[in-house]
Amino acid sequence: MKSFLIIGMGTFGHHMCRALCKFKCEIMIADRNGDTLEDMLPFVSSAKICDCTNIEALRSFDIPSFDACFVCVNDSFQACLEITDQLKELGAKKIYSKADRELEAKFLLRCGADSIIFPERDIAQRIAMRESSDRIFDVIGLGEGFSIVEIEPPKAWIGRTISDVNLRSRYGLNLIAARRGDRMHTVIDPSYVFDPEEHVLVLGSLDDIQKVT
Repeated sequence: MKSFLIIGMGTFGHHMCRALCKFKCEIMIADRNGDTLEDMLPFVSSAKICDCTNIEALRSFDIPSFDACFVCVNDSFQACLEITDQLKELGAKKIYSKADRELEAKFLLRCGADSIIFPERDIAQRIAMRESSDRIFDVIGLGEGFSIVEIEPPKAWIGRTISDVNLRSRYGLNLIAARRGDRMHTVIDPSYVFDPEEHVLVLGSLDDIQKVT
């Protein structure tokens, strides 16, 4: 069972905690405001009311024992920076820090964050891409401009195989799976024939996906 530390139990911290609970992970939560911890107590292994900008408070958590630490502080970017830096100093295996702007992300990465979370930006981009085309049904952002996207196959692909279409060389896309209603199956055979009754999940850059859709 993996274990995680979530610092800052605002809206995003709560969502992160609930999501990890579904995978039966061991979770510790911390916030300086005890009221934000109460509704999560039945789901976590431990909860601490403390100021996590205090390195001695963090030291008591045994930071290296966690598989990853999430810094989800909302009200103070300075606190987010300090906590990220101190988690790194204390030997955190992996640090995810929440940011609202690219400039914040730049400083957090310099302070030791391994990955930056942009919750509002990412959901906005996901909705915008899905709604921008009638042939896009879902989007999973992977970072660095790449996504997995569920699309309706273009008419030119219907009845043709992956090899016939030259999906990778011509379009820069990789076919991952096909969905028919609620049933999904992975696609690894280049002889797969595109079916008008199926949606396909493709992996590629946003530019290449938009050209197709």
